Amino acid sequence: MTEKVEVKPLTRSEKEAKIKDKAGFVIVFLAALLAINTMIGGSNSSKIQNNTIQANNMWAWYQAKNVRGVLYEISAAEANKPENKEKFLAEAKRMSDDKKEIMEKAKALEAERDEAKKRSPWFTWGGSILQISIVLLTASILAASMAMFYVSTVVGVAGALIVTQALWMWIPWLG
Repeated sequence: MTEKVEVKPLTRSEKEAKIKDKAGFVIVFLAALLAINTMIGGSNSSKIQNNTIQANNMWAWYQAKNVRGVLYEISAAEANKPENKEKFLAEAKRMSDDKKEIMEKAKALEAERDEAKKRSPWFTWGGSILQISIVLLTASILAASMAMFYVSTVVGVAGALIVTQALWMWIPWLG
């Protein structure tokens, strides 16, 4: 004959302790991920700002070279001495060559900036969803609700996936 063991339902304090253990661990993990997301997202924002400024500076330099090149061309056209004409045309050519190099650098900076801009909203969304998950996990502890714990953990996983999208842009059709 088997003996029946009576299973008592968990008391509120036992439920709270069980949820605290689980939720505490998940909160620590999500908080660390949020900190990493914030750090890398801030770096990404700085890259956007710095590359925009540097590209603007390059284009201003490009414009200055363009103006100088035109002035050299006008001077060459108006020069009376052949040696001056040659000197002015050589300088105009140098300005043109410089402009090509400057344009390549400016376009490279703009491309880097544009790539960082694609990642920016993902960092924002990922961070916000991680914060919401942490708040929900805290509420699950206070309410001693395993259902809320599971929902908040799913929200945290979604936030973590969004952070990975920001880092690696692994879902190309979302980029």
